Amino acid sequence: MTDKQARRIAEFIAPLRVEPGSKVDLARDFDPRYRARLRKRDSTELLRTGVSLLAEYQSRLAAQDTYGVLLCLQALDAGGKDGTIRHVMSGVNPQGVRVSSFKVPSAEELDHDYLWRYARQLPARGEIGIFNRSHYEEVLVVRVHPENLDRQRLPEDARGRGVWKRRYREINDWERHLCDNGFPVVKIFLNLSKEEQRTRFLKRIDLPEKNWKFSAADIRERAHWDEYQRAFSEMLSATSTSWAPWYVVPADRKWFARICAAAVLAHTLIELDPRYPEVGKAARKELLAAKRQLEGEAPEGAERDPYAAEHGD
Repeated sequence: MTDKQARRIAEFIAPLRVEPGSKVDLARDFDPRYRARLRKRDSTELLRTGVSLLAEYQSRLAAQDTYGVLLCLQALDAGGKDGTIRHVMSGVNPQGVRVSSFKVPSAEELDHDYLWRYARQLPARGEIGIFNRSHYEEVLVVRVHPENLDRQRLPEDARGRGVWKRRYREINDWERHLCDNGFPVVKIFLNLSKEEQRTRFLKRIDLPEKNWKFSAADIRERAHWDEYQRAFSEMLSATSTSWAPWYVVPADRKWFARICAAAVLAHTLIELDPRYPEVGKAARKELLAAKRQLEGEAPEGAERDPYAAEHGD
């Protein structure tokens, strides 16, 4: 990775970044159909390059075993979270990635504070953890449907009008704690237009092999579109921080959304710059001794070191 390539990636994702302290209005500030003058016919090669880059840096991340990365994906239904994960992480070693999805909280989860179930799924050092929906559900779906807040059985003095501002503060503090301890948080909101959601829902109904992905609950949630837009706008405004900024990825074009998601994650890994560990003198001496032993075991007519012979070492 050259400095020029790193700068190009940073410049590419800059328009997607929510500046900390800014007041966001999704409809005004972010176009779901933005594509940065890229063409779809170039997307396959661009994504392939991004996936290859992620595979290299994920390998370094695992070998260094110092940092873990948390990727949070948020979107409305049909926003493309599953497809983004599948395509962007296609070249990464699956042993180094863990995907967690969060549904309706269980009785056990409701017996703990609202961040407990998310903390249990955090990545270890050397891993990339992906939250398919995340702790931000606690200021989105819970806000749009206040009955979910009632089920959390909060003390009386923890409810009321200030609950959302308090949760924004708590989430910001939690993410800062993670970042300070070697677990940077990458946050992507897949921004889908209402018309594109309608089109994708119809496709799920029209194609029998996609029927399983559609639920009547999707239509019920769509009826709250404006409420969700306000909740997303306020969430982005309150929780895009210098240590864990939000990136609003245009999601109407799936191919472009995947390129953007790969670039955002790659940018984070490039900034971390994980390195393969260097062995010390004693370990190097042992390696050379093992090399001589293995070379001495070469069958007659075989290369003493096939790899070195092939690569000119």
